[in-house]
Amino acid sequence: MVRKELIRRSPLRALEKSLKEPLRKGEIAVVASPKGIGKTGCLVHIATDALLQGKQVIHVSFSTRTDHIISWYEDIFKEVARKLNAAMEVHDEIIRHRVIMSFNQEGVKTQQIIRSLTAMIRDGNFAADQIIVDGYNFYLATTEDLRLIKQFANEVGVMIWFSATVKPENEKIWNRDVPPSLKPFEELIDVIITLGESDGSILVRLVKDRDSYPRKDLSVHLDPKTLMIVEEKK
Repeated sequence: MVRKELIRRSPLRALEKSLKEPLRKGEIAVVASPKGIGKTGCLVHIATDALLQGKQVIHVSFSTRTDHIISWYEDIFKEVARKLNAAMEVHDEIIRHRVIMSFNQEGVKTQQIIRSLTAMIRDGNFAADQIIVDGYNFYLATTEDLRLIKQFANEVGVMIWFSATVKPENEKIWNRDVPPSLKPFEELIDVIITLGESDGSILVRLVKDRDSYPRKDLSVHLDPKTLMIVEEKK
């Protein structure tokens, strides 16, 4: 009952309604912003929502700080549970459905990452529904890298959420367009969401939704303290 209520009242339902349809298996979504705006918190909230729905999640981090990622999950879950005054009764159950993997993008090829993920899913009997890729450097990537990742997502039947850090000095992130660093990969990315600061709040903008470009502010934003997705009061 607690789990169902947490899912029902999650602001992610409002985010899903803003899309033509929720992200499907085989699709790629990217949350882009300058550094420090809240991409990791946003992705962890998305992953936590999936875990509450009984889905299995692999969190791929291109940082050596896996303890930092675990702390994010603990903090986000506590905040989600606190809003309903819910006990941590589902905590131990859902973390069994999460795996955290760490890579060094500069020291490993995309094919090796895909082989590791495939081994976890198929040989490790961890039938992931969703993969979170945090800290991936699109400036170091090629279109072939993303094409291989897209192919992998289709073959194993997973949806993938990326974070993308853009350089504020040469990326007009809040101009209602696809960030320049993502332009080479535009056809391979199904959904692009940007985050930007405005009057003490972190706004969420839907830039690309499959074959359309809404370029619209959504009815959700990020809480600047918790960096969780919250729904605007009507």
